[in-house]
Amino acid sequence: MTVTTQTSIVQETERGIRYGIFAVFVVGLRRRNAGAVVNAVLALAATYLPGVVERRYDVALQPWQRVYTQSAMLTHAVGMLGPYDDTWWWDHLTHTHSATLLGGLVHVAARRRGRDPQPRVVASVLGVGVLWELMEYAIHGVARRLDLEPILLPYGAVDTALDLLFDLLGALLVLAFGDDLLRNLVRSSD
Repeated sequence: MTVTTQTSIVQETERGIRYGIFAVFVVGLRRRNAGAVVNAVLALAATYLPGVVERRYDVALQPWQRVYTQSAMLTHAVGMLGPYDDTWWWDHLTHTHSATLLGGLVHVAARRRGRDPQPRVVASVLGVGVLWELMEYAIHGVARRLDLEPILLPYGAVDTALDLLFDLLGALLVLAFGDDLLRNLVRSSD
């Protein structure tokens, strides 16, 4: 496969992901689902982050890395339309996926500074995971107090524990495979 063909496939895939997120936005509007609408807007904006990172840090993401990053935005947005409630494994998938993205970022940053990524990846992923869970509870509490539809919903202590467990799984996947899968983002020390 030529580079031009591969680039074209990636661009079409990225466009498809953005159309999918836009569809979530439209469905969210029609259903008056504030969580889906807000999530779709943020997810759509986040699909442009790989390009920003490439320009800002003078790195070149592999095509699969761009699609992997953007597909996380799509799965989160789609989840707001029902899969989070109706599909038992959807939340586990999205937490693991997001944790690999954050863990990968921390892994690359540590390697670029010549440091061991292991403690940083685990601490960062779990720390952000705990903050996310607290934010879910806070947003839900404020929304209830103001008699508004919350854009995030906590599902209880067991769900919170499972979310953190799958965040940890994502961090461990990065530690297991990060050196091989992210080497293009780490500058050579030569």
